[in-house]
Formats: sequence, C-alpha cells, structure tokens
Amino acid sequence: MNNDDSLRRPAVSRRTALCQLTGAGAALCTGSVSQLLFAADEPSAATGQPGVTRVEFVYEQAPFPSCHAATIAETSAGLVAAWFGGTAEGNDDVTIWVARREGDRWTAPVEAADGIDNGKRRYPCWNPVLFNLADGTLALFYKVGPSPSRWWGLFKRSSDQGRTWSALENIPLGIFGPIRNKPVRLADGTILCGASTEHEGWQVQMERADAGLKKWEKTAPLNDGTTYGLIQPTILTHAGGRLQILCRSKQKRIVEMWSDDNGRTWTAPQKSALINNNSGIDGVTLADGRQLLVYNHTERGRSPLNVAVSNDGKTWQAALVLENTPGEFSYPAVIQTKNGQVHITYTWNRKRIRHVAIDPQKLVLRDMPDGRWPA
Repeated sequence: MNNDDSLRRPAVSRRTALCQLTGAGAALCTGSVSQLLFAADEPSAATGQPGVTRVEFVYEQAPFPSCHAATIAETSAGLVAAWFGGTAEGNDDVTIWVARREGDRWTAPVEAADGIDNGKRRYPCWNPVLFNLADGTLALFYKVGPSPSRWWGLFKRSSDQGRTWSALENIPLGIFGPIRNKPVRLADGTILCGASTEHEGWQVQMERADAGLKKWEKTAPLNDGTTYGLIQPTILTHAGGRLQILCRSKQKRIVEMWSDDNGRTWTAPQKSALINNNSGIDGVTLADGRQLLVYNHTERGRSPLNVAVSNDGKTWQAALVLENTPGEFSYPAVIQTKNGQVHITYTWNRKRIRHVAIDPQKLVLRDMPDGRWPA
C-alpha cells in the first residue's frame, strides 16, 4: 500500500463543530456549548448536555459504505482515529482506515492496513487499537482473519503521528494484542493488553509486552467461557497499583475482575451493577482518579449510548446520554488528553464515526439506584 496521503482520499463536505486546537495538538473548544456548531442534520442527544464541548463526525464521505470499531489516540500533532471500513463487517474488502485532526477539521480517511496475506489471499481486517509507545511512535494494532474465532494479531508503527505506517509486524500465535480496547502502560514500562478469544467459548486473557513490542506473554483464560462468556476487557487503574477490568458479556451485565499484582492474576468474574447488551464498552481512568465508562445502558439493541462515572469502580453515577434514538450507536473508545478533555469515538449506524469531546469537570452526575438509569 502506498502511504501517500493524497491517495484514496475522498472529497469531504463538513458540517461539524468548530473548535480551536490548543496546546500540543489537544483539542479544546472555546465559548459556551450554545455557541458551538454541531452536526445539525444528524443531532446527538449529547448536544447541550453539561460538559459536552464538541459533537462532530470524523468524516462525512468515504470510499466505503460501512464502518465500525473506532479507536482514538492523542499525539504531539493532535488526535488520530482509526476504524475498519468496507462493504460490510467480515467481508474481505474490509480494511483499516485512519484520519487525523488538523486545526479545526479531520483529514479525509486514508487506508492504513489491509488483510492481504503474503500477497495472496485477502481476509477482512478487524478492531484497530491505537496506542502511544514510550519511544514516541504510535502503534496501530489490528486483527486479520475470516472471523473472530480464527483471526490473528498484527501491528504497524508510525513515527509521524499517524501520517504514514511501517510494514506490518506479527504478534506471536496465540497472542492477539489489545483485542478492542487500548492497553495501559505499567510503572515498569510493561504494556498490559486486554485480550479475548472466541474459538472455545468467549474467554478473556491478559497479555503483556515489553516497551518495544518484541517480547510477549499471556495469562491462562480468566473465565471458563460457560459460566460467563466474556470478551473485550477494558482496563482501569486504581490507587496502590490495583487494576480492574470490565468485560462485555453474554450475561446481560458488565462483568468485573481485579488484580493486585500488575495483571498476572485476577479475581473470579463477578457481575457489576451495570447492564450490558452484549456489545463493546470502553473506560478510562481520569487524571483525578475517577473512572469513566462509555457503554450501552440496555440489555438489548445498541441504543442508547451512555457515559457513567465512578469514584471506586464499583458504584457508578449517570453522567451523559450520547445517543438515544433508534439505531446502532456502539463500540465506543475513550481517552483523556493532556489538557483534561475526554474524547469519545463510536460507531454511528455503521455509516460514520462520531466524535464527542467532554469536559469531565463539568459533568452533572446522578445516582443510579439498583443500576437504573435516572429518568
């Protein structure tokens, strides 16, 4: 694939929020929410809610009809997003696409990786994950294969903030890298990844890599795939180095596990207070120590899409409703940038990727008695 940004880039018609880029490329909107321009033709329930500073689409036109599973990262040049796109999930033409936020706009999508195996057979690509490495490069993890039960893990590196990408590198067989959500970097520099497999039921495994992604190891499965069917863990960090994972499940609840030894061993799975629709979730530990989670607060369907906040990872408060109309609003990714803003990307009806920015200090939190979202 040619990495020239001028290739495979469609014309773009933008109807997005206009904000000012400040600091080290980190996005920060100025003015009140009422002064911002939102994508008025496709309104979001988030618009106008306390703490919301931007609602926009990452792109409006693209050379593919369907998209899913976005990821987002902050670089020294600004935000970078990636997702898979093609005719439909699981089709061989599905590849990984990347866009960068420059000034007050996103660049047009550029293809960053495909599923061509050794120059011969082509397979679909799945679930990209962006992550900043300690040496300043940006890693793009992704999966290739005919299905989630038969895919394998790969990654590429970018030394120019996502503009161009290296040749692919393989992750050892049986290890997949971060399966959908971003890793965390431990105090010793180890990269801890939440992974899962689907060939013998849904089972979570945690994986570790050195800072250069040269040496990998994994745990045994953390669940039996029967009592709990779990995939796609998101990792939260707590005081004293304690770790928590929250997992997508088949049991209509987000399921949690805890570790006190840097992710080498974990407690038995337990249902959390939060319901789950068997769809992807993502969380982030905020700079002030609170936990923020983006998920669908429903047991069926993929709407609404919600944000909850917790002081301890156990008791959650309602913060925002991002979407609440019929449709699919799913597979969120969330980060906090250096300026304190929270950035969320998610699938918008499999047609586009939506980006929402939040000031977490301005969120209005409400209790959720018995796990019920407040009216």
